[in-house]
Amino acid sequence: MNPQVDEITEWLQKARNDLLSAQILVEHRPPVLDTAMFHCQQAVEKTLKAFLVWKAVPFEKVHSLPYLLDLCEAEEPDLVSLRDSVEALSPFAVEIRYPGEVMEISLQEAVDALTTAQAVWDFVLELLPPGLRISLGQEDS
Repeated sequence: MNPQVDEITEWLQKARNDLLSAQILVEHRPPVLDTAMFHCQQAVEKTLKAFLVWKAVPFEKVHSLPYLLDLCEAEEPDLVSLRDSVEALSPFAVEIRYPGEVMEISLQEAVDALTTAQAVWDFVLELLPPGLRISLGQEDS
């Protein structure tokens, strides 16, 4: 298989796992919202990185969603429609994982974050060649 296709598939598989993890954590009783938010951020980050690999756009190893969006929007301007909701996930890359200032997260915020992560996933998957969707078990997407 093409090394680029392998790398894209690996990013997308990791993103899909983060998306599924976030969903499970939001639906759990009691919900585990801080970790769900982290996984939503990670799902978006990894999905955007898969898109950049597909477009052969080099990127730094960072967690910055605004930076990744800037690179992605240069290739696909319609991604701008998701910018505000995606940027809202930025604080959940690192800060949420460690003790310190407590971030109060409502169930609605977590549901919105999950909706954003799913929207980014769906948007990027629609752009990818059908062969990549099939390799992810997403042939009906």
